[in-house]
Parts: sequence; C-alpha cells; structure tokens
Amino acid sequence: MQLRLILFSAIWLFILITPINAFLQNNPKLNNFPAPFSFKASSDDPYLEIAVENVGNVWLTITNNAQFGTGWIGSITDPVTGLIAPSCMFPANSNINYLYVGGFWIGAVVGRDTLVSIGIDDNYQVIEFWPDPAPKGQISRSSIRTSDPYFSENAKSELDINLIYTDTVTKPTLVSSDPVDGRPHIPLNIEITQRSYAWSYEYAEDFILFDYSIKNIGKKSLEDVYMAIYVDGDVHHESLFGPEGYGEDICGFRQTYPSVGVCEFLDTINIAFITDNDGDPNPETHEINSGSASGIAGIRVVRTPSDSLRYSFNWWATDYGSAARDFGPRKKGTEDHPFRDMGGVLGTPYGDRNKYYIMRNDEFDYDQLFTAKDHTSDGWLQRPQHAIDIADGYDARYLLSFGPFSIHSGEVLPLSFAWVCGSNLHTRGRDFEDYYDYNNPEEYYSKFDFSDLAKNSVWASWIYDNPGVDTDGDGYRGKYRTCCSEYDIEINNAVTPPETTIICINSDTAYYEGDKIPDFKGASPPPAPDIRVYPSVNNNVGALAIRWNGFKSELTRDVFSNQFDFEGYRIYKAFEETNSEYELISSYDKEDYNRYFWDNNKNQWKLPADPPFTVDSLRQQYGEHFDPLQYGIDNPLFVSNLNGDTIYYFSRQDWNSSNLTDTMFIHKRFPNQAFPIVLSPDSAALYYPDELTEDGEFKYFEYEYVLRNLLPSQLYYVSVTAFDYGSPGHGLGALETKPVINTVSEYPQNSTDFVESKNLEVIVYPNPYRADGNYRNDGFEGRGKEFLPDQRVRALHFTNLPHKCKIRIFSIDGDLIREIDHDCEPGDPQCMHDQWDLITRNTQAAVSGIYYFSIESSLHNQVGKFVLIM
Repeated sequence: MQLRLILFSAIWLFILITPINAFLQNNPKLNNFPAPFSFKASSDDPYLEIAVENVGNVWLTITNNAQFGTGWIGSITDPVTGLIAPSCMFPANSNINYLYVGGFWIGAVVGRDTLVSIGIDDNYQVIEFWPDPAPKGQISRSSIRTSDPYFSENAKSELDINLIYTDTVTKPTLVSSDPVDGRPHIPLNIEITQRSYAWSYEYAEDFILFDYSIKNIGKKSLEDVYMAIYVDGDVHHESLFGPEGYGEDICGFRQTYPSVGVCEFLDTINIAFITDNDGDPNPETHEINSGSASGIAGIRVVRTPSDSLRYSFNWWATDYGSAARDFGPRKKGTEDHPFRDMGGVLGTPYGDRNKYYIMRNDEFDYDQLFTAKDHTSDGWLQRPQHAIDIADGYDARYLLSFGPFSIHSGEVLPLSFAWVCGSNLHTRGRDFEDYYDYNNPEEYYSKFDFSDLAKNSVWASWIYDNPGVDTDGDGYRGKYRTCCSEYDIEINNAVTPPETTIICINSDTAYYEGDKIPDFKGASPPPAPDIRVYPSVNNNVGALAIRWNGFKSELTRDVFSNQFDFEGYRIYKAFEETNSEYELISSYDKEDYNRYFWDNNKNQWKLPADPPFTVDSLRQQYGEHFDPLQYGIDNPLFVSNLNGDTIYYFSRQDWNSSNLTDTMFIHKRFPNQAFPIVLSPDSAALYYPDELTEDGEFKYFEYEYVLRNLLPSQLYYVSVTAFDYGSPGHGLGALETKPVINTVSEYPQNSTDFVESKNLEVIVYPNPYRADGNYRNDGFEGRGKEFLPDQRVRALHFTNLPHKCKIRIFSIDGDLIREIDHDCEPGDPQCMHDQWDLITRNTQAAVSGIYYFSIESSLHNQVGKFVLIM
C-alpha cells in the first residue's frame, strides 16, 4: 500500500509569516513543534511519498519533492519493508547517520525578476517542489535483478527509484510565502524527472547515483540559470541526540587524491563533504568502534548541462538565536562581484535573492576546520568572533552550485551527481585530542584518511560513464593514461662513475574517463546461472541434486576489460532466504595464478593489470615443468635479461579447486564432452546435435553438485553463485553474485510430480517415534518455535504424498485418532510432505502404542503402521 503524505500544518504557516528575527530564536531541530503529519488527501492533491535506496551499504530515504533524507519529516515508515525509514544510514544497519536533509535548488532570471525554487532550506518549512496527484505523481521502482519483484529490462541498477515533481504548486497550505522577500512563491515552471541508482556490489555499495532531467514547461526562457545541491549533514550515531549529535560537524571540499590501480596519478574527485569533528570515539576507551561516526559523506557532480560552467562551494553555520553569529565565509567583494548585505547575516541565505546570490558567487570557501585562521590576504572577510567554536565542529551545512546556462521553453537539461560515503576517515580516537589546534589545523587534517571516499567517488564517476567504453560507437573511448607497470635498471659501466637508467619494459594503459555518454552501468560479476534442483529421499535421509548450465556465466564479457573474466562457482545453502544466512558448501575455480613483479623504482611488489595466468601459459614462458607455487614471495623467480634480473612471485588467484571429476564436489555432468565447435544453439546449422542436452543446452557447460545427508522435514534454500577474478587495473577485487539472486527452496524429498509419476509408497518417519529421541535438536521438529515446550512441537512426518489425498490415523483397535486433508498445488516444494502433531481429534496428546494409517487418493490407496513410544 502506497504511503501518502501531505506536509502541512497551521504551525508551519504561523512560522513562515512571522518576521525572520522571531523564528531565528528557535532551532527547528530542537523545538517542540510537531512533525508534519499525513491526512486523507483529495484526488487533486500532490501524491507525496518516500522510497528508500537500501540494496547497498548506504540506506537513503528519497522523497518526491526534491528532497533526500528524512529531515523534518521525522519518523516515517518505508512502504516496502515496513521499517522506520533511515535518513542516511552508513554502513547499512549501523544506526550511524550522515544526513539530516538534502535538497535541490534552481534559480534563474525571468524577465527582470530573480526567482529560486527549492526542495528544502535551513528553516525546513519552505517546500516549493511537489509531485502531481496520483498516478503520475507516484514513485516507481525497477531492478536489474531477475528475481526482484520490480525486475525490468529497462532498469539500470539493482534498485532504480523514479519520480517526477514540479515547482508549479502555489497552494498556500503547501507552499508558504517567502518571509524575507515578502511575497508568495513564484514558479520557474520547472518539471524534474529524477532517477536514483544503487548497487550491492562491493565496489559500488557505498554510493548512490542521481540523474535529473530538468525541463522548462513554461512559455518563457530561463536565463542565467544556476543549480545547486543543499546538504545539512548531521553526522552521529542515533543514540546521540541534540547538539551532541549534530553540533560537531565539519564540512569542506576535496579536489584530488592519488589514483587507485597501477598508474599512480592524482585523480580528480571534486567532492563536497561533511563528517564528524572527531569520529565520536568511545568516551571511556577513546577508541573508534562500530558505533563511532568515523566515516564521511559528500556530493560529487558527474554531469552538468555544459563543461564550461562555474562552480561554487559555500558552507555556513546557521545560528537560529543570533543573526550576528550566523556565519559563512564571504569574500570582501569586487567591482565585478560586489559584496551583498544579506540582512546582517553572513551565513544562511534567506530569501530568493540571497539564495541566488550565493549560487552564483563563484566562490570556493575554505574548509570549516580552518575558520579560526586569518584568510584576509586571500580576499576573505575577517574571521568571526566565535571562529574557534565553528572550527572545531558546528551545525554546518553546505551548498554545491554550478551555472550559468539557459533553458528555453520545452528544453530539457541533464544533471547527474553522486551521494558518496566513505569509511574510516577517522582512524584513531585520540587524534582530535592530541593534534587539533585551531591556529594550526593542518596537522589534524593530515590525519584524515580520505582514501575510501576518494575510491568511491572515482567509482561513482566510472559507473556514470564507463572509462574505455565506446558507448555510442563513434570510436572514442575516453581519456587514458599510459604508465609503466614493470621497470628494469640499465647500468652503463663504460663511463665513470657508472650511469644508472630506469627502463620501462612493460606499460599499461588505464582509462580514467569515459566517452561523455552516460552508461550508469557498473562492473558486475558474471551472470548467476539458472539452477534446477532435484530432491530425493532414501532411508529417511534426504538429498538435493543441484544442476546448472554455465554458458551465460562463462561467456559474458566484463564491462570494463571486455574480457571473459569468469573464475568459478560457489554452492550455498541456508534455512532462511537472506544473504547473511547462506553457508558456503563447496566451490570450483579455475587453476590460475597472479604474477607480481618487483618495482625497482618504488621498491615494492606490484600486480599489473594482466588477467591471471593459466598453468599452460606460464609453462610456455618458463618451461614445461614450471610450477608457479614454487615461487612465492619468500622464494621469488629471477628472470635474467640483458640489463639484469626481473623479479616475480606467484600466488593463486583463488583456491584453485579445479577438479571437476570428483562427484562428491562440483563436477561436470558430461566429463568427456569437448568444448563446442560453435557457440550458438539458436541456429540448426551452427551446432552438432550430440553437443546439446534434451533441453537444448550445451553439454560442455553442464554441472552438478549433490547436497547429501539432509533432513527430509527441513526446507532448504540453495544457490549457485558465479564470480570473476576482478579488474586489477581498476583496483577492483573479485566480484560474486549474491546467493539470493537465483536461490531455489526445496525439501530433500521426492517431488510430487515424481511421486505421482512413479506411484511411490508413502513413508512415515521417524518410525518408531520416541519421545526421548531428541528430534528437536536434530531439526525434525520445533524449528522456528523455540519458545514452545517439547510436547507442543512434536511431529510425525509423511512424505511421498500425492498433491491431494486424505490421511487417516487409527489406533490398533480401529478407532479414528486423527484425519488430515492434504491438498496443495503440485508445484509447491512442500507438496509431497505433511505432518501430524501427535494431537488426537479430541485435542489430547497421543499415547504409546501401535497405530495404523491410511492414504486415500485418486492414484491409489495405501495402509501402513507406525509406533509411538511416549
């Protein structure tokens, strides 16, 4: 059921029509005003609702009114999961928050007027974007996961959230008058189609990509348009309330960071960020722990309507009690860009005209940590009197702006940005105490570890536009760098003293930008195979034969390397269908090896971007008896050449569990089948009939694994995942599909179809049933009912049942004890099974003795007996 919200109340209107100095006295995060509430809206009202991006490691709430984060909405329920929606939780399920609220701003000159439309600002009351009524205004979801209820061929990520909203609503109960400019909201006539994308892959789980299509639906052209992303961070564990939670934030901007991978260049990451001032270490031990807000979150813009725009980064520390203490860095002003008096406030931009001024000011503020330093020589105003209070953490917000450009009537402009999180910015709990000095914050700043944020920022840009991928087929694959991946040293002894020259003997080309055509596609593991499960039971011991065809998994190219990077399969089983419950049972991976080389220039081991080497390829280089495991890091291989030795060592790519003949493990169903001569079973002219199974699949790619010694009464979830060897050149480890993607649930018993086709006899177990048999510990009874006593969970099992039959149980004297109607769909995995709880039809516990049972069905009738020892 969709959640419908309309945010309005009389208190909102009261606040918004009160002069600004009055409501500056109250911080909306602390006051007792009630949160907005929902009511039964008419069919003409905006259909306001939320959605939660929660497939990755960042859980973020998105609202279809140009906001993200729950902010002033307060406690609200996710309509899909039924759980309280997080504002921005990172890592997932950690209760560590990195966002109060964020929103989209857009401003423009329309005729002689300056107009700005916003999703939210520092008063949390003015909302100028609203969705249409249902159905157009409703949020939609889609997913690339074939097993997902939102699966769509048109999806781009594991959870796409799609929504549309406009700034055209002027209803006073929804859009209040601007208290500073003293006028009602005047729309720009903008319609925004917003899409967000999230993935669960290890390299992409820490960010969410947003893609906007911004359309001018009015009749007038919009000139000097500026757009901005507003963020009020509030970094803290949910157990910390009030200023202790949100009053210690610091924000800033990071432009570059050393690149990942073999080529050690500086990556441009251009990310505005907010973090806690000290990471919230444990107050007793002063250590960073799992409850510490030691990470960082920020915004990186990856696409704007033009490459030649001006950017601004501005932050401010809002003070609701004193306009004089409301501060943000401001330049002194120039002839071309004169200083603007914003009503005595240096920080928070209240009103359309002040907002537009900040968006177009072309200033990049110094980081908040440096507030107490003197920046007047760089053209900034004097630091405020309370600069020390701001520098060591405050309730700060920031705005990342860009422009100008024009939007003509009917024109659509694109905007894409990433909400990026990173772990372990704070690595030591005492760093703030030991190193922070407001006069010299550089030393403390040097302790920040931006590596995870930088890596995630780079990956966000790569997923937006895949580097080295020619999306539109025009021959351009993006920007790249060429660097040396293996070095050698040449010594010239003909001169005195001898000259040493470093020579590159192997170079790598690394793409760091794409072809300017958005992809919104990430490196993914090989496709998970479709699996078939064949249950069976023998002497009350169950088994599940798991079969799959690996054609798709093994012959799908990696999106970045364009190589077949399949590495192997893993078998998992679970008792519940969640990723955390799956247990690894068996695995297969190719026998291949990584070759590291000694970098003489850097004095360290490095792994080039090459794919792993097979044994055959290594023996072609080093001899037919070469064993790479003899040359580990403690016993490297020296390869002589004209200029000296190149030093290598080798390691397994995975476990090299490559035996496919042992039927106790993953094995080939057709071990003698050769690789197919051609690879298209769709055309009769392109394959040999004996290469295919009865189902039309290539025999060469058929695999099987048998799960043995299973409880027939237990429902098992089984899965086969596929994984690759990663992408070393992009700093990417091996990727594996999630077990839940292709899981199959099955009882290890004969299926109903098999039972009915073979007319099998019904089996009763355990027989005899013993009250002291400890069946509960063995899983035959009581699973999921741990709170009930033993006598309330007893179970006698019947298996090999047809899909519809009547089970009758009699005493040895012929008295009817219990009657069970068994009726289910034939395809139900539990259809062949039923059980008796050892309670008679008179609701009494069964006693010791010999009992008879009868099975009556349209297929056959059967009589048997069992024994109870109570």
